Amino acid sequence: MEYFYMYILRCADGSFYVGHTDNLEKRIAEHHDGIGCRYTTQNRPLELVFSETFSTRDEAFEAERKIKNWSRKKKEALIAKNWAQISKLSKKKF
Repeated sequence: MEYFYMYILRCADGSFYVGHTDNLEKRIAEHHDGIGCRYTTQNRPLELVFSETFSTRDEAFEAERKIKNWSRKKKEALIAKNWAQISKLSKKKF
């Protein structure tokens, strides 16, 4: 069975990069080698801080798109697997 991954990298400047792939080890190596992404090339070294496995590319891509739009605090809560904090940060403030 083939798997797909959504992943988060912490860049040298402290920012996060969110992506998806069907070969996590290869894609991380490409980021380290400066292949395929200008942003990570300019912000090396990189550290893989989170990954999640999906059964389809569409699911991994949707997770990437959703998480890219999250605040830094919410991404940090995901990396820490702090589900209560994610829930709290997801509530709309009026």
